[in-house]
Amino acid sequence: MLKIQDSNCCRRILLITMMGFLGLWNPILVRAAEPVKVMVLPFDVHATGDLRYLSTQIAEVLSDHLEKDGAKIIKYASDALNASKETSTIRKMAQQQGVDHIVWGSFTLIGEKFSLDARMLGPFDPKGPASFTAKGVKLENLLKVLKSLSDDIGFALFQHEIVEAIQIKGNKRIETDAILNQVRTKAGSIYKTDQVTQDLKTIYKMGFFDDLRAKADKGDKGTIITFHVTEKPTIRRIRIKGNIRFDDEEVKENLTVNTGAILNIFKIRSNLEQIEAMYKEKNYHQISVDYKVLPQKNNQADIEFIVDEGPKVYVTDIDFEGNKSFSAKKLKKQIQTSEKNFFYWISSAGDLDRTKLDQDAALLNTFYSNLGYIRVRVADPVMEIGEEGIHITFKIEEGPRFKVGKIDVSGDLIKSKAELLKNLKLGKSVYYNREKLRSDIIALTDLYGVHGYAYADINPRVNEDTDNMVVDVTYDIQKKQEVYFENILISGNTLTRDKVIRRELKVFEKERFDGAALKRSIRNLYRLDYFEDIKVNSLKGSKDDQMVLKIDVTEKPTGMFTFGAGFSSEENVFLAGSVSERNFLGRSQTLKLAAEFGASTTKFDLSYTEPWLFDIPLSATLFTYNQEKDYSEYDRNSLGGGLGVSYPIFDYTRAYLSYAYDSSDVSNIESDADDTIKELEGTNVTNSISVAIGYDSRDKAFNPTEGSKHRISFEHAGLGGDVGFNKSILDTGWYFPLFKGLIGFVHGKTGFVEKVGDDSLLPDYEKFYLGGINSMRGFDHRGIHLTNVNSENIETKIGGTSMLQFNFEIIVPISKELGLMGVVFYDAGNVYDDHIDFGDLRRSAGYGIRWYSPLAPIRIEYGTILDKREDEGSGRWEFTMGGAF
Repeated sequence: MLKIQDSNCCRRILLITMMGFLGLWNPILVRAAEPVKVMVLPFDVHATGDLRYLSTQIAEVLSDHLEKDGAKIIKYASDALNASKETSTIRKMAQQQGVDHIVWGSFTLIGEKFSLDARMLGPFDPKGPASFTAKGVKLENLLKVLKSLSDDIGFALFQHEIVEAIQIKGNKRIETDAILNQVRTKAGSIYKTDQVTQDLKTIYKMGFFDDLRAKADKGDKGTIITFHVTEKPTIRRIRIKGNIRFDDEEVKENLTVNTGAILNIFKIRSNLEQIEAMYKEKNYHQISVDYKVLPQKNNQADIEFIVDEGPKVYVTDIDFEGNKSFSAKKLKKQIQTSEKNFFYWISSAGDLDRTKLDQDAALLNTFYSNLGYIRVRVADPVMEIGEEGIHITFKIEEGPRFKVGKIDVSGDLIKSKAELLKNLKLGKSVYYNREKLRSDIIALTDLYGVHGYAYADINPRVNEDTDNMVVDVTYDIQKKQEVYFENILISGNTLTRDKVIRRELKVFEKERFDGAALKRSIRNLYRLDYFEDIKVNSLKGSKDDQMVLKIDVTEKPTGMFTFGAGFSSEENVFLAGSVSERNFLGRSQTLKLAAEFGASTTKFDLSYTEPWLFDIPLSATLFTYNQEKDYSEYDRNSLGGGLGVSYPIFDYTRAYLSYAYDSSDVSNIESDADDTIKELEGTNVTNSISVAIGYDSRDKAFNPTEGSKHRISFEHAGLGGDVGFNKSILDTGWYFPLFKGLIGFVHGKTGFVEKVGDDSLLPDYEKFYLGGINSMRGFDHRGIHLTNVNSENIETKIGGTSMLQFNFEIIVPISKELGLMGVVFYDAGNVYDDHIDFGDLRRSAGYGIRWYSPLAPIRIEYGTILDKREDEGSGRWEFTMGGAF
């Protein structure tokens, strides 16, 4: 057993041993009841220079160290500073102050070398003061030397034992080394009960043990510390009981505990909440979950989760208290939570989402605030869950309604007040509107940003005039200083070359900051569709007026395989696919190979596009194709190619010029074909030149939410060859947000073609037909056409020389994260022999699903013909992957 050397040590060891024997572990070992009382006097300082401050600082640091070792520090009295350091005087002072020991000494500095000389004396020490010395070089090492001095004093003061060895007992699964790695007490160090206590806490935090105790025994060379551990059981099996809505595997998938793991009660309790959450998502809001731990052999246990699902309940009533200006019906439209209705089983009506419910109070507050009720108060919703449903109540204090008073601007004005005020929306409103206030702040910030003031501060001063019930707003502007781009850093692009990114930027190094140009730059990068994410950070440059622009991009795959399929009376089933790379070699070049196979069509296309020819924004495209097409009246085998260039002329606007060559062999003409088709038999060569202007301001190439795309083109054929015509086409499309995430799309297209030259041909394949997923849904491919009577008095099908097409869509987001959208549409259009007749339009309507998948856009749509004729079906499904009009 441990040899007892003083009463304090005896009490410590006895306490540890008793706790270990009784198994009463609380991972804090109680310190001895009567700690050693120590007073540390200021040290005398012997040094050149003004180092007198070290006198008290040395005493304070030394006191801190001794206090951590277990001493109780007694503050010295002011008269002790000038007292004699004679042994008799110190002994008398110790008796008067009631301390066990007094420490005093001196600090001596000679050159860079210093020494600390300390003495310690108690009131009843028979041998006189004990001496301690520690030496060092350079003052920056003083703290380290002081720690060494305090260890020496502490060793003499407390008569420390040395730790001979550390042992771990009771562990079976947890390795001894893993436990020892958590223990700070080491063999050869001074034995401290405080450190052992801390080690117990650290071992317990490992989470593997139910019980811990520490024991100190006397060894041959010091104290042997033994940590006795009792391991927690492992989980043998997890059972689920009482679950009906979810099967066992579904519940287990949501758990963070698993078989073979250490049993942790805190983890199990958190899993109760996890199970409750998954049930509440399905409207089981009276769910309760409990658990049982069933002990098994070999220190194992089974966990049984007991589920009481309760009834499935929905939100059945939403009430408002205090609303005087707006009806409950109006307020219900402003919040996300809704009452259960007839269509609850296919919609989210009646579902309780607590996150959305918490947001609803803020939505109501915003609604009132934007209509002049600036003092409105909306309390957190009160929810009552009953057996028949959930009742939610919103309590509202509307307060008075304020109109807009005087709107003004002050501070650093870069334009006249009149010019600044005309762009502000709040002044045009009757009632005060916080949303418009925020919009005005953004507008002013952007305006100043355009002029280089990147850090302009727009501070609205809002003054409520309760007498006249108006709100006066003054936008106080501090433009601060002009800012220039010092550097533009681009990172994250492993494939795309830097210059491809930089040439899309409208801001440049060493030029003035322009917020509008920066926004346009980021939009340009998104429109490339090479990046999954683009993060823009502005960092402070080398000077206050310098900014470092950091653009971090996350690339996405730009190679694409597309596949499409459809059905038509002519093709039956047709397949189409393509392989393309839109960022070939990271140079933004496009290489594409496409093929189409059907009952009547075989087509191959190869194209290559260089968007920046000669390092200017001159886009050039080379293309070639080979197509075999079996029309119902004839077969066409064509081979062709061409060259096209385009150049930007305005914002979002490009001009196009192209040349095309086509050689078509028309054969196997049916006897009942139209006369204009029969005259095409043989080889027909077309040489044409086209000019066009295109505008595209869509925010994204796929799944756009705003912007428009327009194109007007003119093609002239007759530069030699057999074919001569003029063809004009106007195509326009508009995307615009509606409400609650809905997107509207309006598309229109019209075209005209006429023959040029008496000896030239206007082939049927250059005329207009409509029908199919990219024009008039619900109709067969080329199902909208003209009829004629040939020389044999047989009715024939021919294309029109003019056409008109309209498409109206509402795009409904189903899952923005997955890119899944629903669509309802209405199509109208027709082809004509000459002039367009707006009163003669074929019509269809329908619905569909669009998924902008990682592979390619997918469309599945069904169209119903609204003006069905005898020879037509009522409608049809169509599927395509990789294309959209």
